[in-house]
Amino acid sequence: MLRPKIPTMPTPTGLVTPPAVVEPTTVVQHHPAPAPAPAASTRPAVQLTPGAVLALVGAGTAVVLVVGAVLVSMLLAVAVTGASVAVCAVVLRSLIAADAKRC
Repeated sequence: MLRPKIPTMPTPTGLVTPPAVVEPTTVVQHHPAPAPAPAASTRPAVQLTPGAVLALVGAGTAVVLVVGAVLVSMLLAVAVTGASVAVCAVVLRSLIAADAKRC
């Protein structure tokens, strides 16, 4: 009842033509002309002056300080949130305990 139906390969109907005969062709090799030598680059090489090196070091230091400040502030936010949740838990626990003692 729930068996899959497997398709069968249909038999060819009508005229069946034999496969065409492919004749080999000759291969002619052409020798390509030698490639021209690459032209020298006209761009000047990067030269760092002492002022540029100092600017790069300053910019890198600024990026490290900014990223560090952001990460520390995120860590501080998580710590403050955890501490406030802990204080709320202690207050609720004391309220529940005091309410249970009254009864």
